[in-house]
Amino acid sequence: MAHAFLALSLAVTVNAIVSISGQTLIVNGVDYYAAPESVSIISATADMLSSAATIGVDLIPLTVMEDTTSSFTTSVFRSIVGNYTSSDDVFNAGFLQAIYLKHTGSSPATVQYPLGAALTEYGTKLFMPSRAYTSSVEAQGHNFTGWRTELPPGPYFMSASTGDIYQAYRLYSDVQGAFTEGLKPNTDGTFSILSAAIPGAQSLTIGVPSRLYYTKTAAQPLAGVRLGVKDIYDIAGIKTSCGNRAYYDLYPPRNVTAVAVQTLIDAGAVIIGKMKTSQFANGETATADWVDYHSPFNIRGDGYQDPSSSSSGPGAGIGSYDWLDIGLGSDTGGSIRGPSEVNGCFGNRPSHGLVSLDGVMPLSPNLDTAGFLTRDPFLWHEAAKALYGSNIASNFTSFPTKILTSGFPTSASNEANTILLDFVSQLQTFLNASTTALDVESLWSTNGPAAAGGDSIDDYLGIVYPVLIAQQQYSLFTLPFYADYAAAHDGKRPFVDPAPLIRWAYGQNNVSADATTQALQNKTVFMDWWSTEVITPSVESCSDSILLYVGSDATPNYRNLYRNSPVPPTGFSISRVSNFAEVPDMVFPIGQAAYNSTITLQEEYLPVTVDVVAARGCDGMIFGLAEALTNAGILKVPGTGSLMY
Repeated sequence: MAHAFLALSLAVTVNAIVSISGQTLIVNGVDYYAAPESVSIISATADMLSSAATIGVDLIPLTVMEDTTSSFTTSVFRSIVGNYTSSDDVFNAGFLQAIYLKHTGSSPATVQYPLGAALTEYGTKLFMPSRAYTSSVEAQGHNFTGWRTELPPGPYFMSASTGDIYQAYRLYSDVQGAFTEGLKPNTDGTFSILSAAIPGAQSLTIGVPSRLYYTKTAAQPLAGVRLGVKDIYDIAGIKTSCGNRAYYDLYPPRNVTAVAVQTLIDAGAVIIGKMKTSQFANGETATADWVDYHSPFNIRGDGYQDPSSSSSGPGAGIGSYDWLDIGLGSDTGGSIRGPSEVNGCFGNRPSHGLVSLDGVMPLSPNLDTAGFLTRDPFLWHEAAKALYGSNIASNFTSFPTKILTSGFPTSASNEANTILLDFVSQLQTFLNASTTALDVESLWSTNGPAAAGGDSIDDYLGIVYPVLIAQQQYSLFTLPFYADYAAAHDGKRPFVDPAPLIRWAYGQNNVSADATTQALQNKTVFMDWWSTEVITPSVESCSDSILLYVGSDATPNYRNLYRNSPVPPTGFSISRVSNFAEVPDMVFPIGQAAYNSTITLQEEYLPVTVDVVAARGCDGMIFGLAEALTNAGILKVPGTGSLMY
């Protein structure tokens, strides 16, 4: 059979757009990502470069090693390797395949030979800048060279063919489902999605850069701090999901980074990813209410407890990953405090209005705040000073000497109650303070504001929160979203989870159109009453007293339960005080208590936490108190994993 071949000549030229998105590598059994942007280039000959290479592999693991001594000896080399290994999770001995020795002391320094035994141990090829080093003996074949751009110490990858240097990211699997996307910065100030995956992992992959790259300064106190950002904050170059698939698909990547996030970037924080939120930052229960995306897993206890919401991703991530330092969340009605309590970490709802929320999805502008979740109380304070700037009050000369408690146990009837009462006792001794139980409802009924007209506190404030979040989010966010979606999809309505729908319907159908005005009036009345009758300002301690209430008491809240349909969040509770009075409310983890798990059929432990409330603007005092209590051993830094301690 004859075969005919037809050749066509196209009259157009097609130029494919091709970009390099980096490479994944394994060094000593650890997964890494080599960023696609060259950060420098080594001035060395092809023979020098190829001498350090692995056959068939272009990228060479390289360590930039900083030496400040006048004589680089074997003991100095081993000491630096030990320091890098202990302080940085990205560095490992495999990056000693090649070393660029960077001298920052008096110059020129000497390299004392023989270094051979130490270098041979790691199979190291040593590169040294000739302007900084001389050799006490013959250089023994080690190469004198230099950089195009000076680099900080740490692990890198070097091209054996070009000498280009690339940053190394260690890859971690997000096994708890805390993140929506891993991110890496671009040179123009925008961000890209980290295009890497760990083979065999059924989870999102997050990359973290070496801690050795960064040095904290007065201008950048957060240099190298790894930050996860709740996915309601805009980040330039990245889409925002707000926990909704339709919203994510509809809008392009943002052009501008939210003010709060940019402030932290300017302070040196390293954004490693965006983190899950319940849909549109409304309260949702794991499994029952999360439809578009799966709720993160709370690692504490048996690993199947609800992580709370809406800053669910930051809470779950901070409880789980020692490679994540801090999470940026938001708190409108408890969205930082709830995840902090049940995931066992420090967390703060700040005094309202401390930082701009431009570039952040609104729930209620009159209630929305930006705050942190972290294991480290000292980093917590440092990050707060960077984010809130001069709005943090730090000019107090003492701590309050009055403690108010709400909802605390009256007897040590179980382990959690014992922990709570012991903490109050230790705090009372530390502050040399008096302690009084506060019953807000009774105080209101006997000494409430005249403007309340004799209404109980629950009647007066019970619908303030659901009205504000429902009507304000619906008008500011939902209606434009619906209109944009309909215009792009032939008039269709996007899918929305049950909880936001029920809340929006409440604001549209169950209360009057002017309910927001009345709600704001009631909120203002309560705020004025609280600041004059309950917790008042103080010149010496900023706040005349602090209020403690129970955040979590190790009561299980399993995620594998069928639940009733969500309802509007009506009613008043002590956790609403900070929302309405615009005062700081901060979570302190104070211990862990045992329970019998229906999952593992064994004894497990869940967090015990307290919330600390003070006068408006006294955030700095509470941060300082957390640091002082940690220094005194009354608070302990929680670890990651099923056990906090």
